[in-house]
Amino acid sequence: MIEIIPNFHPALVHFPIALTAAALAFTAIGTLFRRWPYAAQCLVTGRWMLWGAALFALIAAAFGWFASNSVAHDEVSHAAMVLHRNWALGTLTALLALAAWDVWRGRSGRMPSPGFLGLLVVAWLLVNSTAWHGAELVYRHGLGVMSLPKSEGLGHIHEHGAGHGDMPVQGANTPHEDGYAHDRNGNADGEHPHDAEQSSKAPAADGAGTAPKKASHTHAPGTPPHKD
Repeated sequence: MIEIIPNFHPALVHFPIALTAAALAFTAIGTLFRRWPYAAQCLVTGRWMLWGAALFALIAAAFGWFASNSVAHDEVSHAAMVLHRNWALGTLTALLALAAWDVWRGRSGRMPSPGFLGLLVVAWLLVNSTAWHGAELVYRHGLGVMSLPKSEGLGHIHEHGAGHGDMPVQGANTPHEDGYAHDRNGNADGEHPHDAEQSSKAPAADGAGTAPKKASHTHAPGTPPHKD
């Protein structure tokens, strides 16, 4: 059997959230746009969505009760858990009452009244508030979480490579294949072997070590000049 930690409550709470929002949307469209050809279909869809929201809210509340008695918690998280439970019970009561009212309304053939639509909006707000308090239990108090990641300092290291701090910064010197660092303009950081080779071939200041020039010669008068 598939095991969900702490139990199936986190997987079931999404159904009443989504179904309540869908029930409100379809009921509002069918009520406000009664002359629309698909208004009746929207009202029927809204009824099914509302009944499904009440049913899954009842199931999620039952699994939530088991989860509250199975997860480890302290006094602070216990107070937050009680607050979430109270919101959940109020939301469940509102959804069950609206679903029962909708069944009675459907049998009598009456259209949804503005009061029914307003209470459906209130139920939708209750569902969202309950979901928010439930998320606080997990993401703020860590209830039902097996382990938390350990962070050292401000950075973190990925498993597949080095951390962000090892990445080269734009404009910084980067290593070259020859072992010397070059900046963005190609300038070497420190003495380069090519620089050393060129400096060894540079002429001395006193003229020593320079290659001797060819001796100049003169031509006889009337002889045309020639190229050397």
